[in-house]
Amino acid sequence: MAVSAYVRLQLSPSRGYAMGMPAQETGWTLEMVRALPDDGNRYEVLDGTLLVSPAPSYRHQLAVGLLFEILAPYTRTHGIGRTLTSPADIELSPTRMVQPDLFVIPAAVKTASWQDITSLVLVAEVLSPSTARWDRIEKRTAYQVKNVPEYWVVDPDTRAFERWRPIDQRPELLSHSLAWQPLATVPPLTIDLVKYFADVWL
Repeated sequence: MAVSAYVRLQLSPSRGYAMGMPAQETGWTLEMVRALPDDGNRYEVLDGTLLVSPAPSYRHQLAVGLLFEILAPYTRTHGIGRTLTSPADIELSPTRMVQPDLFVIPAAVKTASWQDITSLVLVAEVLSPSTARWDRIEKRTAYQVKNVPEYWVVDPDTRAFERWRPIDQRPELLSHSLAWQPLATVPPLTIDLVKYFADVWL
């Protein structure tokens, strides 16, 4: 049966892993996840729980790509940092490794290894119906604990962005425009969300 979303997996070090089984909250380590085969799936771990998703859909990747096209010139021109997309193993803590759809690393970070990235300027995750809980709750909480200044949940179905900051208890919901100013010394980037989602659904 095809897997269409994140699946919580049960740890079984001697047998690997099994899809669709109840999750064990402890067990999976970053080293174990790195040892998994390069089989086209995306693997993440949050406090011992392994998350796996297959290659994303066309619409999902289009939404990520269009957002990258908007953000990359801005972050590069104003010296904010480098805009990248997954696959990428980003360690939020010794027990948390994620693969954000899109993220910005600070300009000061000069590295040739994912393990050297210890802070993020921005993270964006594009929802699919069955990954929404992970992106909105578990991963959102992990980004907030890490003090990621901005976390955007992009929902193509409702054509809206949910904007989270580290201390937020609920998101700012945006459907018309989004203004992002990561540095007070640079002009803000204003994203026309109506046009963005129209392009996603072309």
